[in-house]
Amino acid sequence: FKQHGQSGLWVSELYPNVARHVDDLCFVHSLQAESNNHAPASYQMHTGDIRAGKASLGSWVTYGLGTENQDLPGYVMLFDAGPLGGAANYSNGFLPAAFQPTRLRDKGTPVLDLLPPENLAAGQRESLDLIQHLNLKHLEKRPGYTELEARIASYELAYRMQSAALEVGDLENEPAYLRKSYGLEHEDPRTASFGRKCLLARRLVERGVRFVQLYDMPDKDGWDAHEALEKNHSPRARWTDQPIGGLLADLKQRGLLESTLVIWASEFGRTPMTQGNSGRQHNAAGFTIWMAGGGVRPGRIGATDEIGLMAVERAHPFRDLHATILRALGIAHENLSFQVSARQERLTGVAGSARIIDGVLA
Repeated sequence: FKQHGQSGLWVSELYPNVARHVDDLCFVHSLQAESNNHAPASYQMHTGDIRAGKASLGSWVTYGLGTENQDLPGYVMLFDAGPLGGAANYSNGFLPAAFQPTRLRDKGTPVLDLLPPENLAAGQRESLDLIQHLNLKHLEKRPGYTELEARIASYELAYRMQSAALEVGDLENEPAYLRKSYGLEHEDPRTASFGRKCLLARRLVERGVRFVQLYDMPDKDGWDAHEALEKNHSPRARWTDQPIGGLLADLKQRGLLESTLVIWASEFGRTPMTQGNSGRQHNAAGFTIWMAGGGVRPGRIGATDEIGLMAVERAHPFRDLHATILRALGIAHENLSFQVSARQERLTGVAGSARIIDGVLA
C-alpha cells in the first residue's frame, strides 16, 4: 500500500488507476455485517436483511424515484455469473413487480430476442395493440394484481426498447480513446468484459436509467480466495482497475459525477490472520467500501483496530450505509416504506434503527 493524491489516502499497488482518483473517493473503513457466510451477508448488503425475500436497494430506489427514461428500464443489472445467493440479491421482493431489474448484456444485442422476425415486424404494432386491449380487459377483473400490471407494461417497454436498447448498447459509437481508457482493447478478455460493463453503465446513466448494478463475477467463486489471495486477487484487480478508473474519469469529464453516486462494495472483508490451513477467513467485523460522486465528501471514515480485524472507530452496519445512500439520492429513508402484512417494511429496518453516516455527504 502507498499514499496517493493530496489526501494521502492509502491504496493497494493492485489498483494504480483507482489510486489516481483517490481525492474523489470516500472510504468507509468500519462497516460491519451480521453474517460471516456469503449469501446471508450479500443479502444484507443488497436488501438490508440476512434473509432472502426482501426488496433490493435498486428496487427501493426505483420505487422511490421512478425513472427518467420511459424507453429503458429503471433498474439494470450487468453480470456474467452473478452474486453468491442468486437473484434474491437483486430482486424486487415484496415490492410491485414493476420495480424488478432487467438484465442487459454488455456484448452483442443487450437483450436476447429483442427484435421480431422480419416477416412479423410490419404488423408488430397492431399485434401489441390487440394484446394490450385484451390484457387490460383481463386486468379489469383483477384490480391490484401488480404482477399482471407489470407484465402488461413490460410488453410496451420491450417495444420501445427495440430502438433505445440497441442504441445504448452500441459501444462502437464511442471514440477510440475512450474505449481504450475503459480497457475495451485490453489483451485480457476479462478486463475488456468488465470495461464494457462500466462503459455501458455510463451510457445508461447518461440516458436517465436510475440504478445500474455491476458485478465482477465472471465465475461462481468470485473473490472468495481464502488461501489463494495472490493467485485470485492479482488478476481480478487487474481486470477491474482500468475500467473503474475509466468510468470515474469519464463521469467527471462529462459533469456526470456530481449527480451520479458510485459505490464499490463487498459483503464483508478478510481476517488479517490465517486460520488453520484455509488461509484468511471471512470477516464481517470490520471492512472497507468506497463511494464517489453524488454529493459524497472525499476522505476517510472510521477505522479498524491495529491488526485490521474489528471496527473500533465509528462502526456502522449496512442499514446505516443504506440510509446514507438514500439521503444522497434525496430520499428520507424512514419515509420510504411499503406495507407488507400490516407492517411497514423499510430498506433500513425498524424506524429509528438506522442513522446517516456522519461525514460522508457534503
